[in-house]
Amino acid sequence: MKGLDFAEIARLVERKQGTSLEGLATDVVPVAGGWMVFDTPGSPVNKVCGLGFHGVPTDAELDRMITFFTERGAEPKVELCPFVPRALMEGLGKRGFVLQEFENVLIRDLQRTGEIRSLLPWGWPVGVSIEKVDPTNPTLVDDYIRVAFSGFFPEGMELSEGLMDFGRRFAKARGYDLYVARVNGEVVGAAGCESGNDVTLLFGASVKPAFRRRGIQQALMATRLERGRELGSRLAMINSGPGISTERNATRLGFGVAYSRAVLVRPGEGLVKSS
Repeated sequence: MKGLDFAEIARLVERKQGTSLEGLATDVVPVAGGWMVFDTPGSPVNKVCGLGFHGVPTDAELDRMITFFTERGAEPKVELCPFVPRALMEGLGKRGFVLQEFENVLIRDLQRTGEIRSLLPWGWPVGVSIEKVDPTNPTLVDDYIRVAFSGFFPEGMELSEGLMDFGRRFAKARGYDLYVARVNGEVVGAAGCESGNDVTLLFGASVKPAFRRRGIQQALMATRLERGRELGSRLAMINSGPGISTERNATRLGFGVAYSRAVLVRPGEGLVKSS
């Protein structure tokens, strides 16, 4: 992105992760320049993010991260960008953290000219309409939550009331915009975005299995990019596992990989894994 190097982009993006959850998750606690985030056992937001831009955390801070999660019955998880000091990785390794997976961070310059929908490779999907979720409509909010979260849990799994409550919170939060895709009136896809400080973060896109490969995820992505541009965001970002459909759809709409993030966990008996 013009005017920013990759380290500056990483600083902006990693900070966005923490600030977007402040006042939304049950516990968001600053630590060593980053944030410890916890909402409910099994929640995908349970993690430490934003570390490494203010030096190496002390031994006491690293130990506090472990205690923060284990006291809540959750497996400690830390996300690291490639610009963190080596000593930070060594400190986590000494405490039993192991690599769980890699995640790519993709970005797009929203100030580029041109109509975003023109990039949809097969045009707008036939028979699909996209609706902005009215946060005062509890039925639609719950429909959004069930579809949006369905892609992160085993098919058919009933969401806990804690996860439903979390979704209802960000449905009403300032800066958040949620969308559902309909086919013949049925909610078949869902996705959200959060905008602030020149960045629009795209998250939580999911499409019901029977309606995949129709371009619905791309249409939801284009809608959220248009929203970010409307709000004046300079940058859009999205997280994706390497090589999956989310990454392919994002690159078709002008995203590029800025860096890869390492996800480390510290397994422990009786601790609930985060999604």
